[in-house]
Amino acid sequence: MQPLQPHHFLEKPTKKIAMGIASTVQYSWWLVVFTVFLLFNLSHELLETSQYEAIVKIKQLLNFPEDLSSWSDNTDFCNSEPNTALTLMCYEDNVTQLHVSGYNWFPNLPQGFSTDTLFSNLALLPNLKVLSLVSLGLRGTLPKQIGYLSSLEIVNVSSNLFSGEIPGEIFYLKSLQTLILDDNKFTGQVPEGVGSLVSLSVLSFKNNSFSGSLPDSLASLHTLRILSLSGNNFSGVVPNLHKLSNLQVLDLESNNLGPDFPSVPKKLVSLVLRKNKFSLGVPKEVSSCYQLKKLDISSNELVGPFSPTILSLSSLSYLDISGNKLTGKLLKNVTCSQELSFVNLSSNYLTGDLPACLHSSSGSKIVLFSGNCLWNKEQWQHPYSFCQNEALAVSIEPHKKKVEGGHGKAVLASSMVGGFVGVVAITGLAFVVFRKEYAKQKASKAPQTRLILEKVSPAHTLKLLNDARYLSETRKLGLLGAPPYRTFVLDELREATNNFDISNLIGASSSGQIYKGRLTDGAVVAIRSIRMMKRHNVQSYTHQLGRISKIRYCHLVSTIGHCFECNQDDSSVSRICLVLEFVPNGTLRGVISEANSAQKLTWTQRMSAAIGIAKGIQFLHTGLVPGIFSNQLKITDILLDQNFHVKISKYNLRLLTENKKMDSGPFSSGSKGNNEQRLKYEEKDDVYDFGVILLEIISGRTINTKNDIDVSKDILIVSLTADEIARRNIIDPSVRKECSDGSLRTLMELCIRCLSGEPSQRPSVEDLIWNLQFAAQVQDPWNRDTYGNLESPAHV
Repeated sequence: MQPLQPHHFLEKPTKKIAMGIASTVQYSWWLVVFTVFLLFNLSHELLETSQYEAIVKIKQLLNFPEDLSSWSDNTDFCNSEPNTALTLMCYEDNVTQLHVSGYNWFPNLPQGFSTDTLFSNLALLPNLKVLSLVSLGLRGTLPKQIGYLSSLEIVNVSSNLFSGEIPGEIFYLKSLQTLILDDNKFTGQVPEGVGSLVSLSVLSFKNNSFSGSLPDSLASLHTLRILSLSGNNFSGVVPNLHKLSNLQVLDLESNNLGPDFPSVPKKLVSLVLRKNKFSLGVPKEVSSCYQLKKLDISSNELVGPFSPTILSLSSLSYLDISGNKLTGKLLKNVTCSQELSFVNLSSNYLTGDLPACLHSSSGSKIVLFSGNCLWNKEQWQHPYSFCQNEALAVSIEPHKKKVEGGHGKAVLASSMVGGFVGVVAITGLAFVVFRKEYAKQKASKAPQTRLILEKVSPAHTLKLLNDARYLSETRKLGLLGAPPYRTFVLDELREATNNFDISNLIGASSSGQIYKGRLTDGAVVAIRSIRMMKRHNVQSYTHQLGRISKIRYCHLVSTIGHCFECNQDDSSVSRICLVLEFVPNGTLRGVISEANSAQKLTWTQRMSAAIGIAKGIQFLHTGLVPGIFSNQLKITDILLDQNFHVKISKYNLRLLTENKKMDSGPFSSGSKGNNEQRLKYEEKDDVYDFGVILLEIISGRTINTKNDIDVSKDILIVSLTADEIARRNIIDPSVRKECSDGSLRTLMELCIRCLSGEPSQRPSVEDLIWNLQFAAQVQDPWNRDTYGNLESPAHV
């Protein structure tokens, strides 16, 4: 008998133990997985809970009135309705925007309120990108906790009572694009650290008590568009801003800056330097700022000659150089910008004659020029000798007076007289050349016409033929719904409007009124009464009325007739009444962005409306020869007929605009430059205006100012780099759930291209229509049939 081996004895128990261990290990593994899963979900819940608690705490800290807030203890704050006092926006259940404004309620902060505690709770919102706390009575220093909000892109804490210096922690916010600290009590210097905010686009510190010199690091903010530092105590030389190619607005009003005039980039739109200590003259570079619309350098100590070429900057509408010591001789034949509406040359040492282009018989320009030595006596002037003596005095540097004495004055006077003679001689020569060229052109009109026709290319001739064929087809289409054009007698229109009774008045402007009327055949019409400021006979308007009669297209308001009212003394036309088709359903804005709108258009209806507007513009450009361009359209010019078809009601025709300058609105971006450039890009003016209308169609928010356009456009650009949910969050909530991402992206990209500041970068009208129809086609099939009363894109 063999002895019992140990491994035989332990074989079965060992297997059982091993199996038990394996089972335990497997169980433990699943336990670990379950625990990790549980902890992950718990942490996710805690993240959402922490944000919820932070919002509730912020509400309590600000003592927010219940009647102005839709928040409650059980509110899903990410889906709460925004209002003028409170807007909160989320992305994937994370708070990304918080706007609180005290403009419409009086903030009553509780006793013991702590701004530090407020910002500590804000720091619990790690994904916050936009923070706006305006007019809430917040006081003390700006808390350092703001540096913890590393995702911030926009900060606006204007109209509070913050004091002290800017905390250095704010420069940790490397994604910051907009920083607004206006209307507070901040003190101290602006730190050099501001230059580390490399993405900054808007920097505004207006109406505080900042002091010291401006940081040189401002010159490194290459993305900066707006720099507004007015109403402080800054002093010293302004840093060299010449390389800030994106800078459009520079406002340094009411400081102690100087003496050197700042070096600025060429693309400035607004330059305000009034009430400072600039004293060393206006550099020639200012005359190169071809986009400049506003120039205010008043109330400084500027010396040296004023360059009249500034008056001819094509975009300039506001010029104020008053209260300086500027010299020079003005000439009557100086050219002025057609946009000029306000000019103040007062209290300088200018001589000569007020330029003829600054005289305005209609009163549309405000021109102030008193306190100079001009020949014009409509406003008080010094004698010529006063300006001559003062000009000599201010031109001599103080530390050289004793050394140069009278001899220095004689040399300077000789130099100045020589300069004036040279200017007059050159200007006179140019004027003689101009007169000769003008006479030559006037005497040879027929040969000039022949030369122009010879230069027309075969391709252009073919285009004219195609346009004529297009005109034939579209005119047929337009005539289907409108009666033939005819001449009315005044008694017919008096009967239709109950003698132009005020109860029938539906619109008015500076050029006339629009009445609703009913003709004898029962047709409802709109009658536009236009008072003629100039006296012309009936034949003078025949060609213009012929042009108007040909505007017949389904997306344009058609004119069905006219009537003359003449003066009895000389038979000249005193009033023209245009009889138009009546469009009953108001403007496109009424069903897009008005808050009290009873009905809003669906997403597919909006696309159809956009296609209709684009096709209406296309007809204006190509359906008539020559085309009608630069119509300066606004969304309020787009009307809706009984079937909610869109119709453009405004055209750039001389008969409709000769009594007044056509209103360009606050944001029109017409093509500037010489006539050749304007002709080359004239269709792109209407494309820009279409982009503004499309911006309102997409966002559902009213666009009233240029700033509205810039902000909304920037939001579109940012959203295109984000995901679908982020894009939907910025559009009109009423259509947020019904648009496909493909159509939304197409419209956003198209809108951004239309709003390009460079006309050559904007799409053509044909490109507009193609992209809009593509956006309609990629819309989800279930949504493509919901155009309501509007036509589908294929038939618009």
